[in-house]
Amino acid sequence: MVVFEIVIALLLGGVVLAAIARRIATPYPALVAIAGAALALFPSVPSLVLDPELALALFVAPVLLDAAFDASQRDLRRNWRAVVSLALGAVVLTVLVVAVVAHALVPGLPWAAAIALGAIVAPPDAAAATAVLKQLRPPNRLLVVLEGESLFNDASALLIYRFAVGAAATGFVSGWTFTGTLVAVSAGSIVLAFVLARVVGFIVPRIHDIASVVVFQFCSTFAVWVLAERLHLSGILTVVVFAMALSRPSAQTISARVRVPSYAVWELAVFVLNVLAFILVGFQLRQIVVRTEWKQYLGVAAAVCIAVIVARLLWVSGAAYISRWRCRPRGGGGDVPQDVVSLSGRAAWVVGWCGMRGTVTLAAALALPVNFPHRDLIFFTAFAVVLVTLVVQGMTLRPLLAWLDVQDDGTVEREVQLARVEALRAALDAANACGGGESVDLLRRRYELRLRRAEQSGLDDVDARDLEVVRIATAAERRRLVELRDDGTIGDTAFQRVEQELDVRELELLEVAEA
Repeated sequence: MVVFEIVIALLLGGVVLAAIARRIATPYPALVAIAGAALALFPSVPSLVLDPELALALFVAPVLLDAAFDASQRDLRRNWRAVVSLALGAVVLTVLVVAVVAHALVPGLPWAAAIALGAIVAPPDAAAATAVLKQLRPPNRLLVVLEGESLFNDASALLIYRFAVGAAATGFVSGWTFTGTLVAVSAGSIVLAFVLARVVGFIVPRIHDIASVVVFQFCSTFAVWVLAERLHLSGILTVVVFAMALSRPSAQTISARVRVPSYAVWELAVFVLNVLAFILVGFQLRQIVVRTEWKQYLGVAAAVCIAVIVARLLWVSGAAYISRWRCRPRGGGGDVPQDVVSLSGRAAWVVGWCGMRGTVTLAAALALPVNFPHRDLIFFTAFAVVLVTLVVQGMTLRPLLAWLDVQDDGTVEREVQLARVEALRAALDAANACGGGESVDLLRRRYELRLRRAEQSGLDDVDARDLEVVRIATAAERRRLVELRDDGTIGDTAFQRVEQELDVRELELLEVAEA
């Protein structure tokens, strides 16, 4: 019961910290990480150990699917060089640098354990960076590369992690074995993902109850992960490809009535899982503080933190320089390079500084076997990397972006306007083909108004006035509806149905006014 009370209290605290983070434009995991570290200092914190096999599936699978489902596949294809460079090159360099540093500082640390530590702290969590960057509106390619990197660097890092953990338990693993397994696992994971996406994509549109759909979505996510792991494939790569293969057809096969609430549930689930991950880390850190001289780990943790940050900066800076040199104009002309890190040195610094670690690092540390060599040291160091990168890099990202003056190029806004205009033209053509009638004429006039708004710009004053009218009118409707319920004229069932209609109408009117 004590654990339950602590979890509930910290979830509420996470809500407060998230609100503070939004106000100060800081990744909320940074504040939650501080709370998790503080939890380890309380003497009355109970002991709680999560099953290592459960950690990755519970914390990584839903978070990764949520990110992959929303990823822009077109933009990923355009920026595949930068994504691959970060997802493979930066990860491998970080693993090697961290392993060398850790082994040099702790001579008794086996190389397999040192490599496992490097793999744990290698993959950055783009969610923390993009949460801040989206508020500051940088060039869209920065967001695309960071989000794309986060989808695939987890797979490469955790594959190295699995080999290192296996080597620590069984002995030496050859490079040829690793390479062959990497190719086989990658191919098998992609094939499995496409097959499962077809199966799930066939079932979901035939479920019309919202609660049932959401439960099935979560169960299928965990089932994809578990099946991939049972087949000795990459759960992460399978989930990523599964989500991306499922996202395209779902736009037409899933109704808005199901899609809107399911998105809200997934957003809530990701938030809760992030907070719970830091809570569980706090519980385990408390055990380390009690049973070991944890202060002796501080030097190793500090060195690894510096190694992680420096390795990423060196890789991104070097890749940016090589990319700019390769894409330089020749003969007085040339195209603008399409690689995001080749845009400018300033953009490269932003990408390099966006190396905050998060849920995947925590989950991988939690998933270490209980008897793993130097587990306490590795776990403590991994959390230190998460805490330092989130706090130092996350809280300085906003002033860095302002100092470097990296600004939005307007790509997304132009595409949004184009999509609105073309969609409304198609809607107006369809309405005109439906013949006459009072309701059809009214609907046609509404689409014509929205189309004129979408085709024009510089209507800020009109939009502001219309938005204010929408708010005033809707507020009056709600007040009257509440009065009817309170005086007993209508019951709660009728009230809730009309309230839902008002919610839908308000969103629609706001969309019209903002178009």
